[in-house]
Amino acid sequence: MKRYDTVYLLLSGVFLASLVIANSLVFKFFDINLPWVGAVTLSVGILPYPVTFLCTDLVSELYGKKRADALVIVGLLISLYMIFLLQVGRAVPVSHLQDPAIQEHYVAVFGSSTRAIVASMAAYLVAQFLDVRLYHFWKKLTDGKHLWLRNNGSTMLSQFFDTTIVITVLFAGVWSTKDLMAAIAAGYVFKLIIAALDTPFMYLGVYLLSDVEAESRSLGIVD
Repeated sequence: MKRYDTVYLLLSGVFLASLVIANSLVFKFFDINLPWVGAVTLSVGILPYPVTFLCTDLVSELYGKKRADALVIVGLLISLYMIFLLQVGRAVPVSHLQDPAIQEHYVAVFGSSTRAIVASMAAYLVAQFLDVRLYHFWKKLTDGKHLWLRNNGSTMLSQFFDTTIVITVLFAGVWSTKDLMAAIAAGYVFKLIIAALDTPFMYLGVYLLSDVEAESRSLGIVD
């Protein structure tokens, strides 16, 4: 397999793994102190999710908009597949070799995952497609210069919509408006920090994979 294809496969694998893990961990929370907002409670699913934006930005830069869009669509299909398998797992009777309490534990862990994944998918579709389009908007506007601007500008704006949508869909009617707003603010500040921290990795990736971008240019895939 050519390096060109191997890199795309690797970025796609990291993207999809981060997406699935983020959906799986959405209902566990942890406490952390964040700049500007203080002590907050965040979902563990927020930890791997920003990696998906780094992956789509790298794919956008190296392979172009069409491949980035294709990756986003595959992520949606994988999420739907995950919902299906979780429901199958819930419906299948527990083996006689296991304690019946296993079923209760399964439902406790994954029973609300459908709503979580639906919320994640709604936010995911809006944010990821917006991220890809903003990335290429900034790239065209700056004539391919200022990588930091398109990397951070696209991610930081799309993450705002992602955070707002997923928390609203997931917890509207469960949490008070005050708690919802606090969770949105906390989640967004955390994602802003991560977006800023991943900038060096974006530069490193583009530097190490300059041959991939060159091949895409030769094929007329990227500008």
